[in-house]
Amino acid sequence: MATTEPTVAGVRVPDTGIARAATELIRDTTPDLIYHHSRRVFWFGSLLGRNRGLSFDPELLYVGAMFHDVGLGEPYRSSGRRFEVDGADEARRFLRSHDVPEDSVRRVWTSIALHTTRGVTEFMEPEVALVHTGVVYDVLGLGYDDIGEAERAEIIRLHPRPDFKKNILRAFTEGMAPRPETTYGTINADVLERFSQGFRRDDFVDAVEHSAWPE
Repeated sequence: MATTEPTVAGVRVPDTGIARAATELIRDTTPDLIYHHSRRVFWFGSLLGRNRGLSFDPELLYVGAMFHDVGLGEPYRSSGRRFEVDGADEARRFLRSHDVPEDSVRRVWTSIALHTTRGVTEFMEPEVALVHTGVVYDVLGLGYDDIGEAERAEIIRLHPRPDFKKNILRAFTEGMAPRPETTYGTINADVLERFSQGFRRDDFVDAVEHSAWPE
């Protein structure tokens, strides 16, 4: 089957059944905001990995990128778990249904579960590192000049980002506000502190000082 995926900035989505199934699933079950963001994460992560000379499995990177924000969706908001874990579990179910080896499943699960965790992923497998790298490039612009202007423009023409900053912050808020306790100790608490009325950030120092231990 010939691929219908374009080559953009020298990168193309893998022409595999798993990649096609992931594309179809995420396109059908997430809003445009998440779909386009997830696709950009793959392209940005791929380019940054190539620029850094990393050897990675494009199919695993693609699945990690496509599923990384699935857990923000309505079906998961009452799970009581971090949205990253919900997305990671969905990716694991998807990959196991395609008989993917467990080591590959583990890499994708970890890439999604840790995609908001800075200071850790860069020391792990390239697929884990590059999902995070693609996410922070698209959301925070970290390393913005590490990808050329022409390449960025080519990717954004394919997957535009209209009013992205406001819309992604709204999606984060809506996805996490029903389970505020899951943001403890994470950057996600910053979102709810700014946008969720009545949210009070739990404080680690308070937790230590007021624990049951007498000393």
